[in-house]
Amino acid sequence: MIDLWLIGIGTGNPDHVTYEAAQAIRDADHILIPRKGPGKVDLADIRRQIVSKFVQDGASKITEFDLPVRDASGFYLEGVKDWHDAIALVWSETIRSKGAEGQKVALLVWGDPSLYDSTLRIAERLSPKPNLRVIAGITSLQVLTAAHAIPINRIGAPFTVTTGRQLRENGWPEGADTIAVMLDGECSFTHLNPQKYEIWWGAFVGMPEQLLICGKLSDVSDKILATRADARKDHGWIMDIYVLRKLVA
Repeated sequence: MIDLWLIGIGTGNPDHVTYEAAQAIRDADHILIPRKGPGKVDLADIRRQIVSKFVQDGASKITEFDLPVRDASGFYLEGVKDWHDAIALVWSETIRSKGAEGQKVALLVWGDPSLYDSTLRIAERLSPKPNLRVIAGITSLQVLTAAHAIPINRIGAPFTVTTGRQLRENGWPEGADTIAVMLDGECSFTHLNPQKYEIWWGAFVGMPEQLLICGKLSDVSDKILATRADARKDHGWIMDIYVLRKLVA
């Protein structure tokens, strides 16, 4: 049996790490860091930097592993299930290789483990079941709205959090006034009538590389597409998020 801690670390800025999360990083016996292959080495580097900020000689706690690649050739949900099974197996093998049974093992999770993140679902696949602890983190949605200095909702109104895939396949959510779109690698706002919406977009939010664009979708859509493409080329990867709201007639 192990104690498995899933620690929300915000969007990559060490200043987003809460006091509780920092203490958990210090208290953990082992910290697992995934390697996502060429072009995404920055993601592992940022995790290492966060550990080193809070732990003297933090490298001694870190164990890295290669993250399996999802097979995107078949049905989406089946591919995700198989991918999660493969990741859980790698976690188990990595933990056993370190003799970490009975110890505190941590994973650093972008944003918060509860919001469009699969770490909790992968943890459920481990056998035996770990003693699970979740430390909440600042989400990219919070950082985006703070960066643009906007409230996420109109007065007393709800908002919807969804994905780019859902927006592309199902269109604008029925009855929604405001939506936040995550996990969108295909700029799914281009599937909407640009005359009907305004957008607040951000990439690398909260980090030194932060990029922000806002305005009527008809006015800024092309600018977002170009800026996003350039940033992805420069960094080899990109994390972005946006809020869309219906324009008032």
